Amino acid sequence: MTDKKTIDLLSKESLQAIEKMGFEELSPIQEQAIPPLMEGRDLIGQAQTGTGKTAAFSLPLLEQIDFSKNTLQAMILCPTRELSVQVAEELGRLGKFHKKLSVLPVYGGAPIDRQIRALKQGVHVVVGTPGRVMDHMRRKTLKTDQIKYFVLDEADEMFAMGFRDDMATVIEALPEDVQKAFFSATMAKPIKDFASKYLKEPEFIQMVHKELTVPRVEQGYFELKEFMKGEILTRILDIYDPKLCIVFANTKKKVDELTAELQSKGYGADALHGDLKQNQRDAVMRKFKRGTVEVLIATDVAARGLDVDDVDLVINYDMPQDQEYYVHRIGRTARAGREGVALSFIAGKDIYKLRDIQRYTKTKVQKRELPTLKDIKERHRTRIINTIREQMDGEVENNPYVDILVAENYNSYDIACALMELYLKTQKSDIHAEIDAVDNPNAYQSRQKERSNKDRDRNQKYTRLFINIGKDQNISQRHVVGSIVERAGIKAGSIGKIEIFPNATFVEVKDADAEKVVKNMRGAKIKGYPVNIERAKPKRKR
Repeated sequence: MTDKKTIDLLSKESLQAIEKMGFEELSPIQEQAIPPLMEGRDLIGQAQTGTGKTAAFSLPLLEQIDFSKNTLQAMILCPTRELSVQVAEELGRLGKFHKKLSVLPVYGGAPIDRQIRALKQGVHVVVGTPGRVMDHMRRKTLKTDQIKYFVLDEADEMFAMGFRDDMATVIEALPEDVQKAFFSATMAKPIKDFASKYLKEPEFIQMVHKELTVPRVEQGYFELKEFMKGEILTRILDIYDPKLCIVFANTKKKVDELTAELQSKGYGADALHGDLKQNQRDAVMRKFKRGTVEVLIATDVAARGLDVDDVDLVINYDMPQDQEYYVHRIGRTARAGREGVALSFIAGKDIYKLRDIQRYTKTKVQKRELPTLKDIKERHRTRIINTIREQMDGEVENNPYVDILVAENYNSYDIACALMELYLKTQKSDIHAEIDAVDNPNAYQSRQKERSNKDRDRNQKYTRLFINIGKDQNISQRHVVGSIVERAGIKAGSIGKIEIFPNATFVEVKDADAEKVVKNMRGAKIKGYPVNIERAKPKRKR
């Protein structure tokens, strides 16, 4: 840790936790925010997600709790459930050696009875969303009279989500002498006016504008047509082969469509957006953190509050509507001192958004050439060569099959070439499409349609199945594909066209799998709804 003066303000328990977490130095916001907060002063901090602001307000909070009392002494207000959980977990890690610390996240979508029981047993810190906090206040299950430390996190997001009156209600219920800290990525006039009403002579800390970007992120963009995005996305994933990747889209519908498309092509992808229940979001994030899911397709609900250190690639499939969200999105990579890459798809008028973002962030985003299939082949070749090099650099034992060939006067070079040919046949991937596909989009579209029809009609016939739920139950293609693949045990490639209507869904599967799907889907549920799946009547000819 670098700032000894600030470090000396912290207890041995906090220092133990910091050392355990592997921090080597304080971030700028921590160096500037911790001293005034430790002095009991109100504070306004302007800092983006990923700068360490959670520790900046959590460490002083821990120093002010009286652990001999089993009462609520601090509250942190967050705009989303995801951020509430993340902050609560971070606070738990920082307070690991404060043995009696009790932290409770409260948010909608979780059983309120459990939260009520926990509050009755006594907690030191509540981290919650405005709606659920107010709900507990109305029920008198959350008492504010002993609170002495209050944090408003992501204030700009609170205002954007229309929580101004809710925030005011919560703050006005606090004791008059409570210490308050507001943190926000931006400081528009409404936020400053709000802060001036409720904070007493606050210390104002602002990260210089150039630090509102993520300096370790390599940024680039591709200029392309809208219809080309899906193809280019898969090429980028093949070339970069990221350990973990987040792809941002602007709508829930696009997230579901893109997830279904990637899953059908064999990518380990899953979706994250506002229509998912909390337990579903938690399950997706657990799989993503473990690496079971390599590509997370998300709306901006995931732009803040995600705490995953190993994301090495972020892709803006759709450009964000708000300049600030660009910063938040690309901040999902290059965390914890690592480097990362952020790539954006620029279609049509998106170029004007990009110009605004570059002015806002004072950063040049480099244009890149669209990846060709030759690039994928080259990457494929490089991986194979590196794999062989690693094998040869290790211990290579004598092989009796090679000995036999050498004894028959075959030279080592010919043997190596023959074995490589066999190896490449087993490793061969789908790099057979046209090399000039991107350069000739009209021909590309025509060839894609022709190839799709040929693939469909060459050897395969499809059976059309009926499912008794549809759009009115918020069913998407992703839900249908995922459920059938998991429950029926067939590959996503066996599923053909899917049509979703208000109260019905029609899905085509290969004839060979139809009976298996009908049988194995009996008693199944999709998004919690019991489904009946059966062979559909033939379409009426007109």
